[in-house]
Amino acid sequence: MSRVPRFIGYAFMATAAILAAVMRKEGVETVGRLPAVAVALFLGMVGVMLVFTDLMVRGLYAQVGAARQAQPDQEKSDDDED
Repeated sequence: MSRVPRFIGYAFMATAAILAAVMRKEGVETVGRLPAVAVALFLGMVGVMLVFTDLMVRGLYAQVGAARQAQPDQEKSDDDED
């Protein structure tokens, strides 16, 4: 499982922060045809979504892996009781 989506999400969040800082300092109003605020919000939102999704999926895989490792131990203890 690759960590590339999470790093792309971090890059989007950093880009949104840089764009927000440039808007404040230099008074950038638009990026192309879109308002700069909309672009910053969109990049930040997509970045956060990518990061949190990656972390949640990794956590889910970790729980499944831990349950899979615990399952044979449970079966061994059940066999010992018989």
